[in-house]
Amino acid sequence: MSDPINSTPLLQVDDLRVSLPTARGWAPALRGVSWRMERGQTVGLIGESGSGKSLTALALMGLLPERARVTGSILLQGQQLVGMPEPQLCQLRGARMAMIFQEPMTALNPLHPIWRQIAEPLRLHQQMDAGQAKARALQLLERVQLPRARERLDAYPHELSGGQRQRVMISMALACSPDLLIADEPTTALDVTVQKEVLALIKQLVCEDGMGLLLISHDLGLMQDQVDRVMVMYGGAVVESATTPDLFAHRAHPYTRGLFAARPRLGLARGTRLTTIPGSVPELMDFPAGCAFADRCAWAVDDCRQSLPQAEIMASRTASEEPHAVSCPRWRLS
Repeated sequence: MSDPINSTPLLQVDDLRVSLPTARGWAPALRGVSWRMERGQTVGLIGESGSGKSLTALALMGLLPERARVTGSILLQGQQLVGMPEPQLCQLRGARMAMIFQEPMTALNPLHPIWRQIAEPLRLHQQMDAGQAKARALQLLERVQLPRARERLDAYPHELSGGQRQRVMISMALACSPDLLIADEPTTALDVTVQKEVLALIKQLVCEDGMGLLLISHDLGLMQDQVDRVMVMYGGAVVESATTPDLFAHRAHPYTRGLFAARPRLGLARGTRLTTIPGSVPELMDFPAGCAFADRCAWAVDDCRQSLPQAEIMASRTASEEPHAVSCPRWRLS
């Protein structure tokens, strides 16, 4: 992808840190997250539950818990989001950045028909009247291929299937043609067939509109098919980042290697036990000062626990000119 030196990226995140209040004090939930995204680029964020993926998305959208402490920088086309007053964030959410949430049944309002929920950002950000917004809602539902869209305008969320509700969520997110779309595990509650349909739809719509997509998932196969670049998160930090072909060709960080080794594979003999990563993600207050993966890593030494590793740039194993970064000083030994 071309990247002119003087161009302003769609999204630039630098040293993003988030601390959350707990009964034991302030816990470091995000620890120096940094990356950039160009318009039209698709980026995947992957890692175990508790690694900081969804919290990163909430930080971008300005939807963190009220007492959360945030430092660092989030620039959306050069506009600083960290510290932005809530009224200004409200003008951006739904208009320039939007989010497809993990579970549509809890994200949709059960008391309003779906057309009113799709119409809300249109009336708020584009000053449409009710008739115009309802007509646009129908167009959006048809665009996301909701069957019998006109008949379902006045339906309530509980009257739709999981896949249909997810299509409504996509319609809401795309209503104002945002520059940045965040999809937080958008297929978790769907069966396999519907998952493929929804993912193909998101990919098509992102391509048509030229927006940036941040896709959050724990599914490696999904990442391989859907995104240009993958960031692996653990312990509130990005531990490895590369183009998708490069990451799948050569995993460097011990945690990334553990994730790939744990994948089910065709051809295994009956009764073969899947590889697992020993231990579990530590509680926020139990993160060491250094690498959060140290206590689960076979190659860790005492120095790994003392300070957070800095990213090193590796030589690409594919034709990509984009950097492959790994935050582990011992990756060559692993």
